[in-house]
Amino acid sequence: MPRLARRPRTRKLAEPRRRLRVATVLALVMFATIGVRLVQLQLTDASAYAAAGLKDRLARVVLPASRGAILDRNGRILVHSIETRYVAADPMAVKDPEDLADKLFSILDKYGVLRSDLVRKLTPHKTADGKTDVRFEYLVHQIDVADGDRIAALRIGALKVARDERREIPGYDLASNVIGYTSRPDLSGQLGIEKQYDSVLHGVDGLHVYEHGVGELDKPLPTGYEELEPARPGSSVELTIDADLQYSAQGALAERMKPLNAKFATAVVLDAHTMEVMAMASYPSFAPADLSRTPDSSQWKDQCTATVFDPGSIHKAIVMGAALQEGVITPSSAITVNSKVKRGDTTYTDSRPQKDGTQMTIPGILALSSNVGTIAVADRLGKDKLYEYQRKFGLGERTGVGLFNESPGQLLPPDKWSGSSSGSIPLGNGVATTTMQMAAAYGAIANDGLWVQPTLVRKIIAPDGTAQKLPVQQTRRVLDPQVAQELRTMLEGVTTLDDATGHKAAIPGYRIAGKTGTSKMPQNGGYAEGDVVSFVGMAPADAPRYVVAVIAHVPGSGAGGSVAAPVFREMMALTLSSYGVLPTGTEPPKLTIYP
Repeated sequence: MPRLARRPRTRKLAEPRRRLRVATVLALVMFATIGVRLVQLQLTDASAYAAAGLKDRLARVVLPASRGAILDRNGRILVHSIETRYVAADPMAVKDPEDLADKLFSILDKYGVLRSDLVRKLTPHKTADGKTDVRFEYLVHQIDVADGDRIAALRIGALKVARDERREIPGYDLASNVIGYTSRPDLSGQLGIEKQYDSVLHGVDGLHVYEHGVGELDKPLPTGYEELEPARPGSSVELTIDADLQYSAQGALAERMKPLNAKFATAVVLDAHTMEVMAMASYPSFAPADLSRTPDSSQWKDQCTATVFDPGSIHKAIVMGAALQEGVITPSSAITVNSKVKRGDTTYTDSRPQKDGTQMTIPGILALSSNVGTIAVADRLGKDKLYEYQRKFGLGERTGVGLFNESPGQLLPPDKWSGSSSGSIPLGNGVATTTMQMAAAYGAIANDGLWVQPTLVRKIIAPDGTAQKLPVQQTRRVLDPQVAQELRTMLEGVTTLDDATGHKAAIPGYRIAGKTGTSKMPQNGGYAEGDVVSFVGMAPADAPRYVVAVIAHVPGSGAGGSVAAPVFREMMALTLSSYGVLPTGTEPPKLTIYP
C-alpha cells in the first residue's frame, strides 16, 4: 500500500506590531532613565558637580606677610625685610633639564647655586618613598627682583617665579648680637630680638583664591569667583639703642680687644634715670646675613646677657652699699686692715699689702681694692645680710631686659657656704653674674638707690603706626637716697686717690664714680685660663646721667684698671658729649686712704 506524502510545515510569519511594541517600550524605558538622570543632575546633583568643577578652576595663592623692622631709638633701620623672588619648577613638565639648567645658571650663579643641583632638581624624579612624582621643587630663594623678572621673561611653563623676602642689615654686624638672626627661607627668629619678638615681627599671611582658565587663560577670570584676605604685615620693634653709640661701642671693643686676643668682651651703656640700654656691644660680633663667616655659634649670642663670670672686685660696691644701709659702717669709718686674713683653707691678701693693724677709710679700701678690708666689712654685715642685698641688687635672677637666652647667673645661699666662702664671696668670687646684672646694680647706685629693670625695647609699632604699650618696668628700693649718694662719693676715690686702681677711667672735668675688677671665668666646674677684667662706673658722680660697664676675658693676667678702664673712659666721654651732658662744676670730694 503506497505511503501518503507528508504535508510541508508552514512557518509562522513575524508579527511586526509586536516587535514595534517591544522596541517602543525599550525606547521609552531608556529615555525615561535618561530623563530621570537629567532631572537628578539638574535638580539634585547640580550644586555638587558645579562645586567640583569650580574647585578644579580655583587657584589658592598665599600672600606672604612682610616681617616687621627693628629700629634704633631714633627710628633708624637696624634690620628690615626687602622684597625678593623665589624660583620653583615642576620637574615633570621640564623637557630638557640640561638646557634649562644652563639658562638658569647664567642668572643664578652669583647666588651660589650649583648647576649640578639645578639639573638634579629639574630632572623628573619621585618622592623619597618612590611612589609619587615630584611636581614642585624650589630652585632658589631670596634672589633680587630684577633677576626674578629675567627668569619670568623666559616664559617657561615649568617654572614659577613668585614673591619672597629676605632680611637686610644696613650696618652689617651693627648690634648683631642683640638683633640675632632668622632662618631661611621662612624668616623665623632664631636668636636675639628676632627670636624674642618673633610673633610680633612675623605678621599674618594672607590668601588670594580666584577662578582661572587654562592655557593662555591661566589667569584670574574677570567675572569669576574671587576671595581675597590681605596679608597683615608684622609690627616693628623700636629699641632703646642709639645706632651711633652702638657703632662706637663695638668699634672701641674691637680696637682694644683684638690685639689682646680677648676671648670675649662686652660694653653696656645705660641711661641712669630710665635704665634704657643706649648701647650693648659684644666682642666678637658676627654678620647675620652671612653666618658662614662666623662658624662658631657661641659668638652669635649676646655676651652681655648670656655669658656669666665671677664679678670680682666690682662686687665690692655691693658689700659697701649694704654695710652703709645697715649701719655697720659710716662714711667716716676706719677699718683695721692686716697684711692677710685666712678663711677656711684659703689665705687672702692684697695687691698692695698693708702692715698689720693699719687703719683704712672706706674710700681707701675701694680705691686700693683691698681684699682684706672688704672681708672685714663683710664680717660686720654678716652672710645673711650680704645674700639679701645681693638679691636686692639683682644678682641671681634675670634682669628681664628683653632677650631670650638671658642667664640668671648664680648665687650661693648662706646655708651652702663653705669655710672659705666668707672670704671669697665678698670679693665677688664664687658668684656668677652677667654684664647686664652688674650694670643694673650700679644703675641702682646711680639712681639714688632705686633698682629699675633695664629695658632694651622702647616701643612696638603696629603697621598702622600706632604704638603698643609695653609692660611697666619693675622697681625696688635697695638703698636710701642718702646712702646711695654717700656710696657714689666713696667710689670717686677709685679714679682720684693716689695709687687707686681706676685712674685710666678718669675724664677731665667730670666727676667719675666706679670700680675696677679682676676675676675668673667659670668653666666645667673650675675656671678658664686668663682673667676677666672689668670697670663699671657712672658720670657725673654727683648727678649721674649714664652708667657704663665694660667686661673682658683676656688670656694671661690682666687688670680692670689697665684694660677695661680705658674703654669705659672712651665710651663714657662719647656718651656725655653726644647727649650734651656738661660737667656739674662741683668740687670733687676730699677723700683719703688712711684716716
